[in-house]
Amino acid sequence: MALCRRLARLAAHLQDPRKVAAFQRLCGVEGPSGWADAEQRAGGRGPVVNGGPPAAERAGEQGHPAGNGTVPGGAGPPQRWRRRPRRNSLTEEDGSQEFSTRSRFLYYLFSLGTELGNELFYILFFPFCIWNLDAWLGRRLIIIWVWVMYLGQCTKDVIRWPRPASPPVVKLEVFYNSEYSMPSTHAMSGTAIPLALLLLSYGRWQYPLMFGLILAFCWCSLVCCSRIYMGMHSILDVIAGFLYAILILVVFHPVVDLIDNFNLTYKYAPLIIISLHLALGIFSFTLDTWSTSRGDTAQILGCGAGVACGSHVNYIMGLKLDPPPDTLPLSLSSLTVTVFGKAILRLLIGVVVLLLTKVAMKKATIPLACKIFRIPHDDVRKARQRMEVELPYRYITYGMVGFSLMFIVPCLFHFIGLS
Repeated sequence: MALCRRLARLAAHLQDPRKVAAFQRLCGVEGPSGWADAEQRAGGRGPVVNGGPPAAERAGEQGHPAGNGTVPGGAGPPQRWRRRPRRNSLTEEDGSQEFSTRSRFLYYLFSLGTELGNELFYILFFPFCIWNLDAWLGRRLIIIWVWVMYLGQCTKDVIRWPRPASPPVVKLEVFYNSEYSMPSTHAMSGTAIPLALLLLSYGRWQYPLMFGLILAFCWCSLVCCSRIYMGMHSILDVIAGFLYAILILVVFHPVVDLIDNFNLTYKYAPLIIISLHLALGIFSFTLDTWSTSRGDTAQILGCGAGVACGSHVNYIMGLKLDPPPDTLPLSLSSLTVTVFGKAILRLLIGVVVLLLTKVAMKKATIPLACKIFRIPHDDVRKARQRMEVELPYRYITYGMVGFSLMFIVPCLFHFIGLS
């Protein structure tokens, strides 16, 4: 019982939003004018961190240069750089809270870490891996990514812990603010992808193990710290996401080969894949209020189903994307200007095709779903928040994107001589 009480106190300590605010101040982030007074009202007069000053004293510090690490009587603080957080067009949040930061380097560094868990990164990383490096590796990474993100999103909507309170936290991003917080799926993705990349590639590719470990550590640390810096997760959310991703990786890594072989070779694999992914999205969880979680989950499952079906069609038609067995282990030492140029050209052409597919399917599926379920589509934002529209739109659109990634674009490369 004593151990349980200590763990509960530790969890409450790590979940405290004032710890997030302290980390932000350490990195030079400040809220808008009057933020100190609002923080005092929200946080009370208790200590901030580790016996630090009360909120009333902290309010005085924030208006003084010495409160952010400068020496009293010195040359004064660096010039502030004001920004507005990125918002989600589907939510009611206007993102009008202005913040300032004293370090552009840290802002861009942690913004990069955040993007490592966003759609822009996925639509560049997975295609580059499949088209230019190793399709065998890319398929398995996507399988692990789908399960990690799906379980993470579902767990959020079961636990239903809110985001860190603001104030005292300064929201540098509000794109996913409508979702619950625990665990951090950014932290889960930022842990699972580099570790899975290391586990699956080592021995298949020739590179020093220490290089892979350092890359995985830096990748994971950057993504996890970025979520605290952005004010979107507590320290406990990030740690839980990190540990949860490792647990899922340990469980699913041994069966990834079986899943991939099933997707490729089993006769009725496409029917089972589509049915399973659809059922997981419909029956896995329900939302008490709308958030981006349901659409993101459907998007992930649709993409995974499309990639799996595309892999099956490749196998049936004899389109081999995997490197020949006699070329293993693979090496980057053969990189030339020609090879690099073709890789970039494949990425540019392929991503354009994927984006065109996404736009075309979005334009077709949203009005069609509205018409079938008799939902007014004069306000597209509200229509997309309805489950009858959101799920078909996300599944079909991103299912076609995944299918194009795995089958249509490689066929195009073969036709134009870029394979």
